[in-house]
Amino acid sequence: MKITVLKKLDRNQLFEGNPPVDSEEEPVCPVFEEGQVFEVPPDGKMPEGFCTWAWNNIYLQAIHLMLDGDLPWIKEKGECVACCTDGLRPVLFHLQRT
Repeated sequence: MKITVLKKLDRNQLFEGNPPVDSEEEPVCPVFEEGQVFEVPPDGKMPEGFCTWAWNNIYLQAIHLMLDGDLPWIKEKGECVACCTDGLRPVLFHLQRT
């Protein structure tokens, strides 16, 4: 399984410049970089360096694909797009069965 970071969203885009948080917080996720690639080991454990919160959010889709499942609304077999549910700094991931 390969996971590619597709997009990091800036909270200022989501809240039109007036987010309901402390202005000292990072406006985008500081953990990932767009284009960054992670390999999920065959045992299905979280890739090294991956955010535990994001892994918890996308784990079910990852395991589903690793067990040869597909999502009927996704055109490409063995792929899906999933996201971290951080409502202030979401990150989109492309999951691909390898």
